[in-house]
Amino acid sequence: MELLNWDGTFSFFLIIAIHYIIHTVNGDDSLKVSLISTGSALPEKVLDNTEISTMVETSDQWITERTGIKTRRVVTTETTISLAVEASKRAMEKAGVAPSDIDLVICATITPDTVVPSAACRIRHELGIDKGAAFDVNAACSGFIYSVSLARSLMLTEDYNTALIVGSEVLSRIVDWTDRTTCILFGDGAGAAILKKDSDLGGEILATHIESFNDIQNALVCDNYPIETPFYTGYKPEKTKLVMDGQQVFRFAVNAIVDSITAVLKKAGKTADEIKYIVPHQANVRIIDSAANKLKIDKSRFFVNLHKVGNTSSASIPIALDELFDSEKPQKGDLVLIVGFGGGLTAGSALIRY
Repeated sequence: MELLNWDGTFSFFLIIAIHYIIHTVNGDDSLKVSLISTGSALPEKVLDNTEISTMVETSDQWITERTGIKTRRVVTTETTISLAVEASKRAMEKAGVAPSDIDLVICATITPDTVVPSAACRIRHELGIDKGAAFDVNAACSGFIYSVSLARSLMLTEDYNTALIVGSEVLSRIVDWTDRTTCILFGDGAGAAILKKDSDLGGEILATHIESFNDIQNALVCDNYPIETPFYTGYKPEKTKLVMDGQQVFRFAVNAIVDSITAVLKKAGKTADEIKYIVPHQANVRIIDSAANKLKIDKSRFFVNLHKVGNTSSASIPIALDELFDSEKPQKGDLVLIVGFGGGLTAGSALIRY
């Protein structure tokens, strides 16, 4: 009996070995995570520049010229959780996903309603989700991208199939409404997304990139409230409202957008010319314009809605994504790039193919 047919058996095992190496290096095509739907929620109260000018010394023209912001939303009765739940329900409805389908909940926020339970645990409870993990992420305005990157990694390595990712903020609670340099910038809101493993609905996350930098100059800071115990009285915070060095943040933000876009495109093996839409963190139109110029990408490819909602931190990108997808449905093969930067300092990006 011939024990080994070199023309047949050996060739067969060689093909199997090559197949294994390719899929080990590049990832198994069947193991992919896709962002299949989005949802958003905004408070009812619209705060325009004219009303702000009655609170601090400023004007609609001054704010518009320096930021591009005309209005923002602020909570009156809403909370971080109520906004998050509303945005989540809308994302779930669009995806046809039931609470029983979700096995991972991540909430990005710097303004949780409670320290314990986490916002994610409370969202999970409110929605009737009864399995899987739930936790919060604090990466400021990069929080949504951090959460997407974390969820994708967990879904590819653990037994999670459907994730709910939420960015929800009520920044009006931590804004100093006597400081015209910061109070004009921020708004409240929530955005959510459903991520699904091995989905054929489009929205495959091709690559993500997250990064942090030491905020040596305290460019963006908000201290905790005073803490005193019978044993400790040493914590005397000076900045319990948001304090920002605008020039430092501007310089960091422009470079962060450029570097993060470059990094995620390199990971995915794509070029800037192939991107259909870029959805940046909505902080300041001057930051977006400067980054576009530096990248030599036409500004029309950057989706901007900050003139309506202002800077909503971790909610910014999913709110913008939701508006983009409601107005312009991505076509098969379209590349959508999301990019953010925030306090920490943090930055990140993700490239999605529809």
